[in-house]
Amino acid sequence: MTRYSEMFQRLAQRNEAAFGAFLMLGDPDAQTSADHLDACARGGADMIEVGIPFSDPIADGPVIQAASVRALANGAKVNDAFARIAELRAKHPAIPIGILTYANLLMARGEARFMADAKAAGTDSILIADVPSLEAEPYAKWAKEAGLDIVMIAATNTAPDKLAMIARLSSGYTYCVARAGVTGVRDALELDHGALFAGLAAAGAPPPVLGFGISTPDHVRAAVASGAGGVISGSAIVKLVTEENSTAKIEAFVREMKAATPR
Repeated sequence: MTRYSEMFQRLAQRNEAAFGAFLMLGDPDAQTSADHLDACARGGADMIEVGIPFSDPIADGPVIQAASVRALANGAKVNDAFARIAELRAKHPAIPIGILTYANLLMARGEARFMADAKAAGTDSILIADVPSLEAEPYAKWAKEAGLDIVMIAATNTAPDKLAMIARLSSGYTYCVARAGVTGVRDALELDHGALFAGLAAAGAPPPVLGFGISTPDHVRAAVASGAGGVISGSAIVKLVTEENSTAKIEAFVREMKAATPR
């Protein structure tokens, strides 16, 4: 079993959904970033998703984009990101760790080498935000050869034939966008994902995890009630880094969000 399958099995026994925490590696600096990752794990995050700083993201809103800019300005490199992942893995051997990144970074390093290096650092999955399902086949092959799960993105307007492709290629979990647009904190969610979740289940896709705009415990409860297998909160946590830079407050926020996951 993979760390993701073990996690979902464990949570099913407790009748809980998964809570995932996202942070940008290297923001605002290497050591603080490592401390914040550890705070997320201590706060009870079931899974951790990390971003590798990139200059031209297309899926990230202003909060996460700004985090990338700060990290890059401080000299963050891909090798530094893998070092942070390795440190987190050493401290928390059971927690699933996923990378969210962009195709340019893989191409610059060599796709197969990037995947192998990510796995060696302790990564479980990779989500390449700007690779559509029609172009994902070789990336899925490279990921499988490296022993990584590849996470695909699905939305409420994804066509059934594309859902079938997503189900065939992906593993670990399915990243389901909670709304149109880019990442960012939102006051309210408008979820109508029943058909999407049913379509993914019928196609044999891995569990759906909602992201984009999950920023309060009420959002978590709404996502769980909609049938999601879990949620990922990113911009709300990165905003705490920006405004507070407090490991205690990040840990407390994660703990509060995780407390909203019982079904």
